[in-house]
Amino acid sequence: MKTFSFLSEIYNKSNQVAQTEAQYLTAATTCKSLFEQKMKDYGCAWRILRPTSLTDQIFIKAQRIRTLQQLETKKVDEGEVSEFIGIVNYSIMALIQLELGAAEQPDLSSEEVMVHYNKHAAATKALMELKNHDYGEAWRDMRVSSLTDLILQKLLRVKQIENNEGKTLVSEGLEANFQDMINYALFALIHLNNQP
Repeated sequence: MKTFSFLSEIYNKSNQVAQTEAQYLTAATTCKSLFEQKMKDYGCAWRILRPTSLTDQIFIKAQRIRTLQQLETKKVDEGEVSEFIGIVNYSIMALIQLELGAAEQPDLSSEEVMVHYNKHAAATKALMELKNHDYGEAWRDMRVSSLTDLILQKLLRVKQIENNEGKTLVSEGLEANFQDMINYALFALIHLNNQP
């Protein structure tokens, strides 16, 4: 009986991991698709933005989500989903800027940008898989509002690290914080996309 229970638990866990993988990829693909479309419209004009400017853009989006979650009526017909997508894409832009530095002019082709985008998206997904293994799918029991608050907390940490010129004594650096924000935003998108 114990063996059956143990095997059943392993089977259920592997099913849940496979479900997370599929849902994560669906949400990430939606974000990437919008990013590619915007690249066609605007090119890589964002390459001139300093990382601090991108942090502020992400902060505005996260703050808007929190406000939307608290409002009874909304005056603009854009919901949380588009803002969480924005958090994912701006965070990947921030990771690219941390790697390459801000440019004086747009300096990358769409193909070059997507190589960087895919690299950072893959590294962030790998981090999610490691943490998800250790935390045991805990995000599934979290509310979207809690994920929003965690993103805002990470942003306040990033701003403090930026004010300290990127130096930390014992804490994670900028890259890890941006990766966490991407993963929290993707988890929120999964929750929002699977609401009844």
